[in-house]
Amino acid sequence: MSKTNPPVPADFADLLKEVKTRIQQAQTRAILAVNAELVRLYWDIGRLIDQRQKREGWGAGVIPRLARELRNELPEIKGFSERNIGRMIAFYREYPNPAEFLPQPAAKLESLKKVPQAAAKLSDSLLWSIPWFHQVILMEKVKAPTVRSWYMQQTLANGWSRNVLLTMIQSEAHLRQGQAITNFDRLLPPPQSDLVQQTLKDPYIFDFLTLQEPFHERELETNLLHQLERFLLELGQGFAFVGRQYYLKVGDRDFYIDLLFYHLKLRCFVVIDLKKGEFKPEYAGKMNFYLGVADDQLRHAADAPSIGLILCQDRNHVVAEYALRGVDKPIGISEYELTRALPLNLRSALPTVEEIEAELANSASDQPLERAALTAPQKRAAAKASKPATKRQPKKGRDK
Repeated sequence: MSKTNPPVPADFADLLKEVKTRIQQAQTRAILAVNAELVRLYWDIGRLIDQRQKREGWGAGVIPRLARELRNELPEIKGFSERNIGRMIAFYREYPNPAEFLPQPAAKLESLKKVPQAAAKLSDSLLWSIPWFHQVILMEKVKAPTVRSWYMQQTLANGWSRNVLLTMIQSEAHLRQGQAITNFDRLLPPPQSDLVQQTLKDPYIFDFLTLQEPFHERELETNLLHQLERFLLELGQGFAFVGRQYYLKVGDRDFYIDLLFYHLKLRCFVVIDLKKGEFKPEYAGKMNFYLGVADDQLRHAADAPSIGLILCQDRNHVVAEYALRGVDKPIGISEYELTRALPLNLRSALPTVEEIEAELANSASDQPLERAALTAPQKRAAAKASKPATKRQPKKGRDK
């Protein structure tokens, strides 16, 4: 007599989902704990060597010998090359008091509060939360402690990879965040207005595009969607793409929004209008109209008011402020740049191909210990993510 499977309880699917979530959360916590312990270890090794050098008068010659002996004694352990040990010493010297880098309530660029060593828990230090090679990039590329702290907090909040962090530093994201001209302080309540203001940038950098003058607004829109992943990265965390040339019907007329997004943190629709050339006051009136229609036709009861972002190549500050005075919807105006010129005094400082190859070879020998913290599925996911994505052609929209 064949056995029959017992009936599945009605709430079994919920139980399975909850167990899977708990397992994934535990895996994530384990990875973060391994990373924090690794960074703490590197800091402590840097402290030991620095203190011995100062107390015993040792010179830099002890570092290559230490690296050589560690390689002989512990051949299976990676990450202790002469180069990386030097970084550990520099890491300790940069942050002799880790408690000063306690996580802040909001990732804003402001002076760090001095926290007494006895009053702070080192286990809560922001330093331990940032992966080691992110730390190396920050030490080499960012000198101001407050700016470093800002990038650390943004890395945690947005889950930036090393490449993304480097891109953000090179594009001076800390100077662009929250710099758009807006009327948010007048039309939105204080907590939300501050959050929305910090969501927008000025200027936006679209140097991943291959557009050349002259070009049309529709070409800009198409190119941005061809590079949607990088476009979303430049917009910032929380933007979810809804549609291009999004159709709205008002009365007996048809209208089309250039780009429509939904912001998952702000819980509102974001209407983006792309403009070639200089900002004109009538653009604000048109955006005000779009937002009114979007609030009536798209916004749900739990959503916050829709916000608009007008992107143009040039913008007169005074004209933009006057244009926003006469509208009753929250609108931001930002510039965008297709390229960023390299200063003449830096062009001669670019590394040669040979120097880049040497840098990659040195870095490769230091990476396995950090990667060992990844589980097998995560390694497969990372390998898959490193492959170039296949571009999908967007559907053609109608003219505005």
